[in-house]
Amino acid sequence: MRWKPKDAVAVVTGASSGIGRCLCELLCQQGANVVAVARRAERIASLQESVGQGTIIPIVGDITEEVVRKRIVEAAADTRGGEVDLLVNNAGIGAIGPFADATPERLRRVMEVNFFAPAELTRELIPHLRRGRESVICNISSVLGHRAVADKSEYCASKFALHGWSDSLRAELALDGIQVTLISPSTTRSDFFDSLIETDSEQQSASVGSWPPERVAKKTLSAIRARRSEVILSFAGKALVYGDRIAPPLMNAILARRRP
Repeated sequence: MRWKPKDAVAVVTGASSGIGRCLCELLCQQGANVVAVARRAERIASLQESVGQGTIIPIVGDITEEVVRKRIVEAAADTRGGEVDLLVNNAGIGAIGPFADATPERLRRVMEVNFFAPAELTRELIPHLRRGRESVICNISSVLGHRAVADKSEYCASKFALHGWSDSLRAELALDGIQVTLISPSTTRSDFFDSLIETDSEQQSASVGSWPPERVAKKTLSAIRARRSEVILSFAGKALVYGDRIAPPLMNAILARRRP
């Protein structure tokens, strides 16, 4: 059975910009009721103004805070008698720079936002997803959750954790009829890189084959509707992932950081 957005109850984190905002707009255009979560109130207000149909239920706050997650669950559960059909764990942050030069706080903050918060939000929503219609948990990961690269160790670690947890959760929830979909984009053109933590402003991020967030959102919604298990986006992303699977030593040599 395919997932249907009409009258669905969906939760989308990181809804203020990029992939999350585009997904909210697509879902609303197709008749879903969307609990849109973000830290910036003005961005959520702008999102509400931009949607033509469907409903945005705004939640402003940091998903690493338990009180905010409780508000998300309550808002979603109150929409249609306790049923939730879709959870998109999209909120995320990153950092660039050598691991040896970073503070312990950088690792902890990235892991809190990118892994622990979505895991705990999912835990709280599972009872409602069990009551939903062809429910889907969609985790927005990265190709760097398949193959790690230099200077993004914390981000890669968080996405590897999200990947492994998604695979395990998919097996656990299969008998409940809940699909777990893992989306692995490569670089997405958004303001993600404007909010890197503990990162030198001069630091550059090497990437190939970036996509606009609108394209990523469309592919993500297609995967949700088809209730697919995993999708790797972009030719460059697939080349990185499958190249590593076929010839890990060669990929190690290609990606090894060169120091003067």
